[in-house]
Amino acid sequence: MNITYYGHSCYAIESNGIFLLVDPFITPNEKAKHIDITTIKADYIAITHGHQDHIADIETIAISTQATIIAAYEIINWLQAKGLKNKMISVNVGAKLELDEFYIRAVTAVHSSQLPDGTYGGIALGYVVDNDTQVVYCAGDTALTIDMQLISHWYDVIDAVILPIGGQYTMDIEDAFTAAEFCNCTHIIGVHFDTYPILHVDKNRCSELSKEFQIKLTLPEIGATYTI
Repeated sequence: MNITYYGHSCYAIESNGIFLLVDPFITPNEKAKHIDITTIKADYIAITHGHQDHIADIETIAISTQATIIAAYEIINWLQAKGLKNKMISVNVGAKLELDEFYIRAVTAVHSSQLPDGTYGGIALGYVVDNDTQVVYCAGDTALTIDMQLISHWYDVIDAVILPIGGQYTMDIEDAFTAAEFCNCTHIIGVHFDTYPILHVDKNRCSELSKEFQIKLTLPEIGATYTI
């Protein structure tokens, strides 16, 4: 799998030419101004919850790519009411989808979900993405939760966990390492950090924890692609 980071909590997972884009929030992010969203490829778009900093570019990218959208039932209804004509798949915790190149399981995320106009966005979600060779846990915005131990029960190997690490609204960097242990995973890809001052992470502390837990931590650069 290849993972391309577009800033904040937005990234694309690519496997054999099929692209899954997660939480499209790019144009409002000052740190991602060099990203041209018209060039982003997406066959599927997965939304973890309804907050503006996870769906700001959903309509633009969905229209340009004609991607299939995966999201909670309430978010799907909201997008359809706005006139979006893409194919959409509504899910809730426990859903298991078989797509072109991926299997996707919707899992618990401990977080709120309200859409930009105040509409209720349903339950927040995470997703486990499996291409039969590799498994990536896309946590979305969440606190640390014991439910993460289920992931290591379902899958023998989790190749990477994509976790929010900025604190304040999600787990912080310390809890992220515990989350990785719960998942029996030795590679964290950090997201939801440094977009705003309140989400700043201490890079020295990150390095210390990586050594302490013996878990690799990648702090991705916006626009960069990583192979796992």
